[in-house]
Amino acid sequence: MQPDQIARSKNFLKLLRPETAGVAAHNAITWLKPALKLGDHGRLIGPDPQAATLGRLGSLEVRLAQKKHDVKRAQKLRYRVFYKDGTAVADAATMLARRDKDAFDAICDHVLVIDHAAKPSLSGKQPVVGTYRLLRQDVAERHGGFYTEHEFDIGGVIGRHPDLRFLELGRSCVLPPYRNKRTVELLWHGIWTYVRQHGFDVMLGCASFDGTDPERLALPLSFLHHYASAPEEWRARATPSRYVEMNRMPKEAVNQKAALRELPPLIKGYLRLGAYIGDGAVIDYQFGTTDVLIIMPVSAISSRYIEHFGADASRHAA
Repeated sequence: MQPDQIARSKNFLKLLRPETAGVAAHNAITWLKPALKLGDHGRLIGPDPQAATLGRLGSLEVRLAQKKHDVKRAQKLRYRVFYKDGTAVADAATMLARRDKDAFDAICDHVLVIDHAAKPSLSGKQPVVGTYRLLRQDVAERHGGFYTEHEFDIGGVIGRHPDLRFLELGRSCVLPPYRNKRTVELLWHGIWTYVRQHGFDVMLGCASFDGTDPERLALPLSFLHHYASAPEEWRARATPSRYVEMNRMPKEAVNQKAALRELPPLIKGYLRLGAYIGDGAVIDYQFGTTDVLIIMPVSAISSRYIEHFGADASRHAA
């Protein structure tokens, strides 16, 4: 046994002691797993393609994109969901490429859900049925900041927590036939695995309502304002030039059950996990959406969800 393997084994045995069991569960240590390497832009790489696998559930696999072609597959899925089937307005270049892409794609990690039981594409690849884009704070700081900063002033909340590590979540989409608990759970398992592997403390990003008329969204926006606003230490506002008031109805006029029914599944899922909502919304005319800011400290995530996925992200481990 190599010296580093001996050291890992000793550390693992220490974690089995009763007095350290709680620490083991909290920190989600995976001592006996081979370490993942970091390549350009901090992406996970390794000689074994399976190193990028984050989890499996039946025929579905959640993994990180490793090659440019993998990222293109995610971009094609996003184009189909956002532009072809959704309300986003494509410019000429986007229509020609039939891919949703921007400069951030090159510096982000891309989480893919792949269905190995589905019919392969013409290229012989199994289809990508879900995706998320992840941007690490250290990478963002080296390349001009987070995508979210185009809409929300998050500098203050990051500055108030200099010892915490932030991860941006974005460009979430799933094909309609796969918009079920099974796929979404595996996608979240992949994100949770990534968060634990890299030791992130806070997740943030934009989440969207369809439509650009805030008056039509008065009920759900007011519900978020009154019942899910971030406390002061986690509060961040929409940028002044794009700020849209969310407090459109008095609290006593908000029908909570009706408002919950109008929340998009993604926002509802974030709230169940323990997320907070920022101050003010932003209208994104390109995508035909009204965006709100999601701020989710890992410490605020409901314990029952941590127990569900496993503190060590083991529920759907590959």
